[in-house]
Amino acid sequence: MKRLLFKILRYSGLPLLFREIWQRRKVTILLFHDIDRATAEKTFDYLSSRYNIISLDRFVQACLRRDAGAIPEKAMILTFDDGHIGNHAIKPVVERLNIPVTIFLCAGIINTNRHYWFTWPHPGIGKSALKRMPNREKLRLLAESGFRVNREFDAPQAMSLEQINDLKGVIDLQAHTIFHPILPQCDDDEAHEEIVTAKKILERLLDLEISSIAYPNGDYCDRDIELAKEAGYRSGITVDFGFNTIDSDLFRLKRLSVNDTKNLDELAVKASGVWAFFKTRNGKKQDHGFMNRPYAGKPVVKHI
Repeated sequence: MKRLLFKILRYSGLPLLFREIWQRRKVTILLFHDIDRATAEKTFDYLSSRYNIISLDRFVQACLRRDAGAIPEKAMILTFDDGHIGNHAIKPVVERLNIPVTIFLCAGIINTNRHYWFTWPHPGIGKSALKRMPNREKLRLLAESGFRVNREFDAPQAMSLEQINDLKGVIDLQAHTIFHPILPQCDDDEAHEEIVTAKKILERLLDLEISSIAYPNGDYCDRDIELAKEAGYRSGITVDFGFNTIDSDLFRLKRLSVNDTKNLDELAVKASGVWAFFKTRNGKKQDHGFMNRPYAGKPVVKHI
């Protein structure tokens, strides 16, 4: 049923209208996680034929210089969160199309056999409920069920250092904390470690400057933004719905999730912002983030 809805929306002309009017003078940032090469081929072919794909750094530099002329019309930035092992497979597609892509890496999970906590099936508590808990409580409950952030499993979920080094010079590599916590549910010491130390780990491991952080699950509070600034990041990426301009807050950059779809109708609708536009105006939000009072005692920025 939903596939039919996406097809109807795509051919209604709404994505074209959004692209040519609403997105023309704005910068759209898309969120992916783990698509295979075949999906990357058709996804990137579609997007690069309709948008001007630019790098995250190009946009950030234009914002810092207040230079709107440095940004083409219908500009789009492609980003991937987490550093999944499958991300390495997109390299040939990126090279063929000569387009920039940014991957945000979890510094404590890459180059190990550690797993992402949100992939662990807790027997009694759902993932959404775990996200709403103070980080220490979440980790305690996960440990009781057999998961620890430093546990080495039989196979990796994230890319190895060899794979990541192979991407250097082709794909932009940035930070996604150490173990992917919900930052507003971290106490101050945990948040400092996850934001500040992640940058140091990645810079030492990869011999690269790390200048951007994507907040896990899209959740952040004022404290997290201040920590990112103090650490020396130049931008922070959310999953707040919307588009960006050179007037945007560089530490609250908006992003659209396309949910790693293989369906071009769904991609067209979501990449244009049509889907999120109607969902947010129907009292719903994107499928990331939540509104809750953080463990740190500071207000979480609500997703709209």
